[in-house]
Amino acid sequence: MINDMKPEDIIGDYKEVMLDLYGGIKRLCLYSEVETPYPDGKLIVSTTDTNGIITHVNQSFVEMSGYTEAELINVPHSILRHPNMPAAAFKDLWDTVLRGEKWQGFVKNLRKDGGYYWVKATVIPNIRKGQIVGYTSVRRKPSRSKVEECIKLYPTLM
Repeated sequence: MINDMKPEDIIGDYKEVMLDLYGGIKRLCLYSEVETPYPDGKLIVSTTDTNGIITHVNQSFVEMSGYTEAELINVPHSILRHPNMPAAAFKDLWDTVLRGEKWQGFVKNLRKDGGYYWVKATVIPNIRKGQIVGYTSVRRKPSRSKVEECIKLYPTLM
């Protein structure tokens, strides 16, 4: 279960929107225009079960998201869903990984404090005995030129 965001956690001025997330989940999302730059040389890694529920995070994930490990484990990965991300991107992600294929894309993630950070994400199905048992996501620093392309493209896909 994902809790609504709380005003006391947000840094600076913010907007609010009710997001419809995968699995029929609704969440009050509070977001600002504060970008946290992706640090050089870091990889954000997480694993989920087949329903997108987080089962493991690395320290870089904790630091960039602003959540504690305890707040992240056993919640949907969509806790990071930024309202400026088009649903079509996540539909493509799910369609791809459900076929057992690797997905790559550029994602604007939401931090606990309402800010955001951009990643180049690679999601890989974890297959055991021919069955998908979960997913591993590895995120790295995106090029600024790709981020700028996405900033222009994503509003047209909303």
